[in-house]
Amino acid sequence: MPVSSTVRDRCRTLLGDQGEIRYVFPALSLGPPGTGNFLIVVTDTAISVLATRMLRSDRPVSVHATFPRHTRLGPIMQGSGPVIELGVMAFEFEEEYAAVVAAADAEIFAPETLPPDPLPDL
Repeated sequence: MPVSSTVRDRCRTLLGDQGEIRYVFPALSLGPPGTGNFLIVVTDTAISVLATRMLRSDRPVSVHATFPRHTRLGPIMQGSGPVIELGVMAFEFEEEYAAVVAAADAEIFAPETLPPDPLPDL
């Protein structure tokens, strides 16, 4: 299920001027130093890992880490669910967001594989 516009607005407020938000998906950190809920936000200029409230994974509270936009999110590995690594952290996410990870990587590393914009004049 796509992240709601309310969650995107909260992310936009926290990130400030990091460009247009392209993709957002919730993720759960794996392993040390513990497990926590995060939102992975891909903008025009960066990939940000936003920490969320303990019991409210739809409310980002701080920027945990930031990576250059040319950082590859994949490959997607399999654990109990799909897993990616960003920096020294591993994140598990719902299967439905695998397409988001693939699209974010394709946009930078293989733009020729993306379908053409059906409404380029909007």
